[in-house]
Amino acid sequence: MARKFLRRYLPDGDAVRGDKRLAWLERWPWLNHPNLWHLNRDSVAGGFAIGLFSGLVPGPLQMLVAALLAIPLKRNLPVALVATLYTNPFTIAPLYLLAYGYGRLLLGAGDPPAEVRHFDWDWAHWLDSAQALAHWAIALGKPLAVGLVALALTLAALGYAAVQLGWRAYVVLAWRRRARRRGAGKAGP
Repeated sequence: MARKFLRRYLPDGDAVRGDKRLAWLERWPWLNHPNLWHLNRDSVAGGFAIGLFSGLVPGPLQMLVAALLAIPLKRNLPVALVATLYTNPFTIAPLYLLAYGYGRLLLGAGDPPAEVRHFDWDWAHWLDSAQALAHWAIALGKPLAVGLVALALTLAALGYAAVQLGWRAYVVLAWRRRARRRGAGKAGP
């Protein structure tokens, strides 16, 4: 990950702390830890993993859980919050079906699978749809519960590794480009 790319889209700590609308946050000094806002490989990778893990938390609590994990673990808070956005009304049902299958795989396929009905989200009655989604998920039972935890941990581990490897690859390629430019500049008559 390019630090310049992330800096373009994420706020820095000074900008957040200087925002008058967020002045009430000054009561909590633990929000001033540099890793919560600094863009380094470990902080960003940890924030991304926390966001991927928290994204599978049921209900509208994903960002709250991401913040509650990122702050004490001192990982990048904005990255953790943004990474939870992979779950939304369009992706939640397929992710829960994947988690259900993952849970069945981990628990063993002894019991016949529950009949999985298609779930339709109705934007006109979104509150009723959210309640129906909760009932739909509860009907899937133990395989879903085990699968959600296992999938969240798997996504977090894969996300952490991907950011670490991607960041490292970017740095190595940048070093090589600089070395080529220096070598080209030294070559002369």
